[in-house]
Amino acid sequence: MTQGNGLSDAYTATLTRLKAQKGNRAGLGLNSLMWIVHSERPIRAEELCHALGVKIRSTDLDRENVPPVRTLLASCLGLLTVEESSSIVRLVHFTLKEYLSSDPSLFHNPHSTIAEVCLTYLNFRSVWDLSPTRSSTYLEMPLLRYASVYWGEHAARDTRENVKRLALRLLERFDDHISAQLLLCSLDGNWPWAEYHYRNENTGFTGLHAVAYFGLVEIVAAVLEMKEWDFNAADAEGRTALMWAVVRGKGEVVNVLLKLEDVDPNHAGTGHFDTPLLVAAKGGHEGIVKMLLKRKEVDPVRAGNLYGQMPLSQAAKGGHEGVVKMLLEEGVDPNQGDHLGGRTPLLWAAMRGHEGVVKILLERKEIDPNQPDTEYGRTPLSWAAEGGHEGVVKILLEREEIDPNQADTVYGWTPLSWAARERREGAVKLLLEREDVDPEPVDGLCGTPPVSPRSLLGIRLAVGRVAILICVEVE
Repeated sequence: MTQGNGLSDAYTATLTRLKAQKGNRAGLGLNSLMWIVHSERPIRAEELCHALGVKIRSTDLDRENVPPVRTLLASCLGLLTVEESSSIVRLVHFTLKEYLSSDPSLFHNPHSTIAEVCLTYLNFRSVWDLSPTRSSTYLEMPLLRYASVYWGEHAARDTRENVKRLALRLLERFDDHISAQLLLCSLDGNWPWAEYHYRNENTGFTGLHAVAYFGLVEIVAAVLEMKEWDFNAADAEGRTALMWAVVRGKGEVVNVLLKLEDVDPNHAGTGHFDTPLLVAAKGGHEGIVKMLLKRKEVDPVRAGNLYGQMPLSQAAKGGHEGVVKMLLEEGVDPNQGDHLGGRTPLLWAAMRGHEGVVKILLERKEIDPNQPDTEYGRTPLSWAAEGGHEGVVKILLEREEIDPNQADTVYGWTPLSWAARERREGAVKLLLEREDVDPEPVDGLCGTPPVSPRSLLGIRLAVGRVAILICVEVE
């Protein structure tokens, strides 16, 4: 680079020297770079060393094959570095990843190779013998956690024959393997609590659950033939195999499972109230929603979760226009509110600022654009005004039947009052452009004095972002 060459030239020259190294150093260097470029998360030095020490088709780990960190770094000729504080191995510069990824021939089937290493590691005799209660597990087998959580992600990208064979060996008794617990713990989001919670109990997370979770459509048929499965069995998280496939948006696996007569497409698992349809609608998985609605026993208006929300409500809340259209075509009532709080699909869409969904819902003749929730008595316009969603406010105000002065039943504030309170200047302007909007004070409720948008705006400007709302009397 001191001679005027760019980064790309420097990388090319370094890789040429790396490939020319004698012994196994060239392979060690290239494999190290492959792992760093294609891993699902940053890899620590001890994890990478164990990964490079795995010999495919071996039955257990030979620790003499695990290279020291200094050997690993030396073989990469300065392209890798290890953070002292975290022990994470990183590329020497962020542009190196782009350079290495630009050459598809540099690494041979990287995801299949990584999956094969992970599965070989998990199938080692010493790993099968591990107990989740052993506190020294991760010190002895540092690649265990990464391999448990991510082997399926790599396998889903490239499922070659040896990967299939190793995966089936693991999945046959998966619920007895430590990797099932580590995977389930990773999904909890709270490692210390999750490991304590699951370490002394069977997770119920079977090979079928794992295939559904990772979306391994290439081997799902072989797994189904492996043994007699209880297709509606829930794991320790309360989810069935179908539910995991839906949650993760694995449509191809969902399609396979729904063809099985014993699979209940309405089964919400244990400890959960969400049905597969509600979860698919919430996630915006249009293909899966379509598959589920083809099953006659699937109820498109069945409420779920603790708040009694409907699939249409969840789709509107997430702004998933395609799902909203599908559910409306099934005859779902667009005015039906949640069991708790009474928020309608239109109200959710207005609250979240989803203009496309608002337009779709307003096209329905039976829609009531003024229908308030039952918790606060606030209309869609009120929520949109408070949130400053100007596009939604404008769409709603274009409807003649919209009442722009409809106050809520808790504070007695109009949409203009809410917009002023939050200093939503654009929404305030749009509301004031309506001739029938009343800018004068309205009567407060629950013993509060009268309050106007002007006074609310003044108070808000005076106290800044203070969360406490002060009501003052206006002469």
